[in-house]
Amino acid sequence: MTTGREILHKMKVKAGFCSSAPDTAAKGKAKATKNHISHGSHLVKGKTNHPMEDYLVTDFKRVKDHELGLFAIFDGHLGHDVANFLQNNLFDNILKQADFWSETRKAIKRAYKKTDDEILDKVKQLGRGGSTAVTAILIDGHKLVVANVGDSRAVLCKNGVAEQLSVDHEPSKEKRDIESRGGFVSNLPGDVPRVDGQLAVARAFGDKSLKLHLSSEPDVEVKTVDASTEFMILASDGIWKVMTNKEAVESIRHIKDANVAAKRLIDEAVSRKSKDDISCIVVRFQ
Repeated sequence: MTTGREILHKMKVKAGFCSSAPDTAAKGKAKATKNHISHGSHLVKGKTNHPMEDYLVTDFKRVKDHELGLFAIFDGHLGHDVANFLQNNLFDNILKQADFWSETRKAIKRAYKKTDDEILDKVKQLGRGGSTAVTAILIDGHKLVVANVGDSRAVLCKNGVAEQLSVDHEPSKEKRDIESRGGFVSNLPGDVPRVDGQLAVARAFGDKSLKLHLSSEPDVEVKTVDASTEFMILASDGIWKVMTNKEAVESIRHIKDANVAAKRLIDEAVSRKSKDDISCIVVRFQ
């Protein structure tokens, strides 16, 4: 009798997303048509007293004759429910946009807004917390679309050089916009700028009590994956608080196994005294 896992594996093989060896897929490796693409991920709970609030997505699917790789990091705060909701719904909302293939940037921004509206409507179930997000959609192995809100980050390595694809949405950088909505930015309490003295990012999903002063509009970047593109890192701010983009890229460039690379990045961040929840995805294009 053929198991569900075997059927799913055969579908992925037929679509060109993985080799015919089942253990290859189990290790988080995948292969897209004409391009050998592997991915790995790792998470570790921080030293705080709350449950793990980071969620991630690593998925492959075929949509309208296009091969898609879907990758995301969702870093929740004041609870994990919003991050969990994003894990289950954000990519579906993006791909449901009728103009996703023709007006990709506009479609992603609209889907982010729609998803945030859904979260705010479900505040009784999801709570008063929120989440940052960084999403990456790889289309047919050569077009990469990255979007983000907050301080989870996407970094590309091309010919050994780190290139940040996302934007860190810091309150100090968006102070004018926050104040124009009636909010304020303060370093008190604490030692970092916060929206209304509470949230250390200027854009996020959820956070209904701050929503009048907080944006959920993503920055969107589109890149072509070519022969010089080595790998991409998606990670929550638990890594970026203690490592530069250059340090992160250089620390794993020599590691060919994407799972090992993701774990190596988190281990390095922990050794540098990062105390936050940390999630990391590494996608290798070569």
